Amino acid sequence: MKTIKKIPFLIALCVVLTSCDNNFLSPEPRSFFTPENTFVDPQGYESLLVTMRKSFAREATGNRHYLSSEFVSSDLAVAVFQMDFFKNTPSNSQFFPYLRMFDDIYSFLKNSNVIVSRIDDIEWPDTEVRDAILAEAYWHRAYWYYRLVHSYGDVPWIGEELHGAKLDFETYSRWAILDKIQEDLEWAAERLHDSANPGVPTKAAANHLLAKVYLANMEYDNAIAAATAVIDGPHALMTERFGSYADDPNRDLMWDLHRAENINNSQNTEVIYSMVDRPEAPSAARSPGLYTMRLYTPSWWKIQDSSGGIGTVENSEMGDTLGAGNGDVRTNVFWHRLIWNDENYTWEDTPDRRRSSDNWIEMEEIKFNDPSSPNLGESVNKDYYGQLIDTTDTWFPWPYYKVYQTQHDSGRPMGGNGDWYIFRLAETYLIRAEAHYWNDNPGLAADDINTVRDRADAPLIAAGDVDLDYIFDERARELYMEEPRHSEMVRASYLMAAEQRDGYSLDNFSDNNWYYDRVMAKNLHYHEPRLRHYGNTATLEPHNVLWAIPQSVITANTQGRVNQNEGYTGAEDNVSPIETIE
Repeated sequence: MKTIKKIPFLIALCVVLTSCDNNFLSPEPRSFFTPENTFVDPQGYESLLVTMRKSFAREATGNRHYLSSEFVSSDLAVAVFQMDFFKNTPSNSQFFPYLRMFDDIYSFLKNSNVIVSRIDDIEWPDTEVRDAILAEAYWHRAYWYYRLVHSYGDVPWIGEELHGAKLDFETYSRWAILDKIQEDLEWAAERLHDSANPGVPTKAAANHLLAKVYLANMEYDNAIAAATAVIDGPHALMTERFGSYADDPNRDLMWDLHRAENINNSQNTEVIYSMVDRPEAPSAARSPGLYTMRLYTPSWWKIQDSSGGIGTVENSEMGDTLGAGNGDVRTNVFWHRLIWNDENYTWEDTPDRRRSSDNWIEMEEIKFNDPSSPNLGESVNKDYYGQLIDTTDTWFPWPYYKVYQTQHDSGRPMGGNGDWYIFRLAETYLIRAEAHYWNDNPGLAADDINTVRDRADAPLIAAGDVDLDYIFDERARELYMEEPRHSEMVRASYLMAAEQRDGYSLDNFSDNNWYYDRVMAKNLHYHEPRLRHYGNTATLEPHNVLWAIPQSVITANTQGRVNQNEGYTGAEDNVSPIETIE
């Protein structure tokens, strides 16, 4: 284990060009892959693009990855071990990577900027190849800046390769960064290819991301046009069974759509961009795994029986099926039940395939399976719990059709290696629906929402049902575990404030915002009696709409000013952010 304190990536990694290893401070060179002998031909630039594509593993693989952080910071769940946001400070984020993600993303941006700055260091035999490489670099940079500004708000902009230590970073406004990445994506969308291998962004991936950026930038007509370019392109929603389970009568289309091996199946016309993480790859090229059966499922394997002991066994056939759940993403009754109810149906009888009994696991379906248990074969129940607080991490239903992922190695079944969606067409429809909503066209918004609902056999809605809350309800039903939930809620909160709807304003964004009000209205874990576990009480304040900027970054930036977000210690020293990017 390292004993040297890690230097913030924003400061330290600007002096390192190639990917760092555990000894990046060593004075002895460990490789001859320097910029001077790497970027001498198109293959050198392509090699760095490969590294950039691998960065998406941080979104969806490993324990408590970025996407899981998005859901425990949302209306759908809390972090079972970190549900008190007062404990998420500029200097501390114990379990989820609220601080680490900031540093990590700037290390990803470094790679994009190397290509941007060095693209004309060689003579290109084919300008189309040059432009496609530069377009992909722009796309990656835009993706990660979109994530930054909707997690942390105003942040430093770095748009070129840095040489030597830099200690004078400044904060740029979120709006300035959105303008810049919008410009870059417009250029990139014209130059990326219509089709590509899995993990390589295409024209559709550029337009999908561009539609999000247009939406964030309040250019609703352009968002509609960009989304329409994707919808009218080569992609289509999957409506027929396909892939590895296509002949299994006990499964359905929703199951097929979310099998890792089906994401980049040639039959799948819905995938726009994906993270590629194959179990058959060499060990050094694989991630720790998707961890879906660890993060998103309860610790069913430690439920007490009538003897007071543990009546369930993880190391069993049932354990292989249900996984080694840890309850990290502790979902709530809104997600389990209420979001599926309408005037004609409840969660128990809805025709919506996304909440069918075939696709979800209810706790009562689980049986005591320890041969020594006096309750062997009986359904687990809460009667044997010493106190109901013990159910916090062990007792809640979950969408099995998304969570189950085969563990290909001999380790605990936590969700093995597999591809994962970053963008798929169902979200494109919901992006366009939201743009229609902001354009005061609820009928067109309902049409797009109904396209997604109809595929799931869900009841269709009318124009009068459409509002921002309903759009985010539908995003939850369709994109649970896939979208950066917190980021998208923050984006919508900025729009509510900029449009001055429902009394929101940019002038007091950290004190009064749609994100906080939505979370408090839907996430009953924050209501009395508030959820309590592991020495934490579920606590959230309006300023938690944005996560804290790492204090280590602010402290190390001795010749400039990186602002802290309002509500966190240090914000009193903020200066006005820079509003334009040259």
